[in-house]
Amino acid sequence: MAASAEAGAQFRSGFACFVGRPNAGKSTLTNALVGSKVAITSGRPQTTRHAVRGIVHRDDAQLVLVDTPGLHRPRTLLGQRLNDVVRATLSEVDVVAFCVPANEAVGPGDRFIAGELARLPKRTPLVAVVTKSDLVSDRDALGAQLLAVCSLADFVDVVPVSAVSSFQVGLLADVLVSRLPPGPPLYPDGELTDEPEQVMVAELVREAALEGVRDELPHSLAVVVEEMIPREDRPADRPLLDVHVNVYVERQSQKAIVIGAKGARLKDVGTRARTQIEALLGTPVYLDLHVKVAKDWQRDPRQLRRLGF
Repeated sequence: MAASAEAGAQFRSGFACFVGRPNAGKSTLTNALVGSKVAITSGRPQTTRHAVRGIVHRDDAQLVLVDTPGLHRPRTLLGQRLNDVVRATLSEVDVVAFCVPANEAVGPGDRFIAGELARLPKRTPLVAVVTKSDLVSDRDALGAQLLAVCSLADFVDVVPVSAVSSFQVGLLADVLVSRLPPGPPLYPDGELTDEPEQVMVAELVREAALEGVRDELPHSLAVVVEEMIPREDRPADRPLLDVHVNVYVERQSQKAIVIGAKGARLKDVGTRARTQIEALLGTPVYLDLHVKVAKDWQRDPRQLRRLGF
């Protein structure tokens, strides 16, 4: 890739931001474009809680994707801060991709986001991305959705995609790259994200904990990695990394849900998270999980700071 960058000014590099309401498929699409898991995914809204960067390496470009939390009308201080993350990101990228699911009618949430995007400088191009198109088999219905999405803002392009079936994922990359400025690579070849390892480990634990929980719990879950330290006195060919993690909830009743009967649910969370963490870090892991109550942390500025928001 370095040779391509040196060959001429046509090598492009820059940032594209995915924005959309919660659960619009932004994280799944980010992972599909990068070709590796850099953002956690869940059927629960507001899974993403900070701007995650995924890096797409091509012979002609380096596209840095910024997956943001879903823009929404906030009910808590956490919700306000997540919206602040999105707004700060929007002001710093080269192109914005507005994601709207193909299988859900355009609604107030989409119009709210369109209003936010209308405040961006006119120089920032907007691309409409109609996600989850594999869930709409009727071509007329998909066409009607494309027209509905196009009416939301002044888009330079509209692309229906499916991250699950890879439909037009490559085309979307071409469209986004075409809007980047000429420039050299921003990250070393082969690097897929600039996320710190401890942040990714915390996210993988939270993803595992989100599986199969009741509706009220996902927003109350926060995960903090306290330390990651190699186990002493291990032979070089049998390393072990001790990972100590605290899972925070807002109420004692939620703690019982996460732990489960006789600790069965927490054990399952640990097993699934450890498999993902070992794949990420490339080393065997001993995962030590503890569940703690941080009362009403979503509304407490001091606790939000302590939990990294």
